[in-house]
Amino acid sequence: MSAAAPDAAAAVSAASAAGLTLATAESLTAGMVAAELGSVPGASAVLLGGVVAYANSVKKEVLGVDGGLLAAAGSVDAEVARQMAAGARRVLAADIGISTTGVAGPEPHDGKPVGCVFIAVAGPEQTLVREFSFSGDRAAIRRQACNEALILLARVLAARP
Repeated sequence: MSAAAPDAAAAVSAASAAGLTLATAESLTAGMVAAELGSVPGASAVLLGGVVAYANSVKKEVLGVDGGLLAAAGSVDAEVARQMAAGARRVLAADIGISTTGVAGPEPHDGKPVGCVFIAVAGPEQTLVREFSFSGDRAAIRRQACNEALILLARVLAARP
């Protein structure tokens, strides 16, 4: 995408207005969320950075996701998404962390079907986790996950007092 997605612009604007910083932890989107946020003019005031945690070892060692959870549930799990978002906040010292984990395909993974995606937004007061079931090819699923992550982030930021 050449221009910033509307929800990325809304998230950057809301974070900037509230004086909040953002960090990402991405698995299936592999940095797409951070790239969309970074494409917005003024993003440098709020986007601290991101972790591409494609491998479970990175989820565990860098983001602090519980190894027992990863072994038991696999990487495509609501609690894994929650811990990834919290880990992004902690590792990058950000106010808000957002994470994506899921199955882009072409094959199921960790017992989850293609298109199963979890997105989490972690802030100081609460963490929201949403499960999605997307359809399409690998690129379409990744794009939908990125878009929904930005929508969720923008909504969470807009709802803050």
